[in-house]
Amino acid sequence: GKVLTPELAEAVINLDHEIPLQDLGQHIIPYPMARDIVMQLPLDIVAYECSCRSARPKHCEPTRVCLIIGRPFTDFALGITQAEQTPDIDEAIQLLRDEHQRGHVHNAFFKEDRLNRFYVICNCCPCCCGGLEAILKYHNPMIASSGYVAQVNSSLCVACGVCVESCPTGTLAAHSEAVVEWDKCIGCGVCVSRCSKDAITLQLDERKGRPLDVSSIF
Repeated sequence: GKVLTPELAEAVINLDHEIPLQDLGQHIIPYPMARDIVMQLPLDIVAYECSCRSARPKHCEPTRVCLIIGRPFTDFALGITQAEQTPDIDEAIQLLRDEHQRGHVHNAFFKEDRLNRFYVICNCCPCCCGGLEAILKYHNPMIASSGYVAQVNSSLCVACGVCVESCPTGTLAAHSEAVVEWDKCIGCGVCVSRCSKDAITLQLDERKGRPLDVSSIF
């Protein structure tokens, strides 16, 4: 999986042309298997029940927050339950924005098989998501950073602690100012939207890999 900032997640949903991602394995997702993945059109979208949330006795709401993208994956999702709904692009973007406001992380996932396809954007919470749990509990980096790192402007930060409470990976600590733990930051942007002082921004960091920016990787 690959973490997306809110802006990049919306750009994927608004995709208007097919994109081959030949260098995906080297730059975007650090796994050698992930090569020659294609983001294909038409961009059929199905809002799907999150298996991570549904598996937890106590889970976050709502649960229909995974966006399955493109056939045949959408056909499969619609075929296994009659409770699915197919949002249009505006509805899908609103779902992304609502999940971001809840402090959840956008993740793009890819499937290597005969199709070699990008196929879903999940909206992940640290209390339910198996991928985030693998990072936080077992230090298994199964989700790649967005390619950005949070950066604190010390002249604007008032050490209120809101970013610390909202960070899904426990990246930030509050002392005389908020402090970012580089190794833990996945560049999701949740802290940026929570800071009322605009003291946090996301900065590109090549050590974290390349962003999944559909406007520049074709």
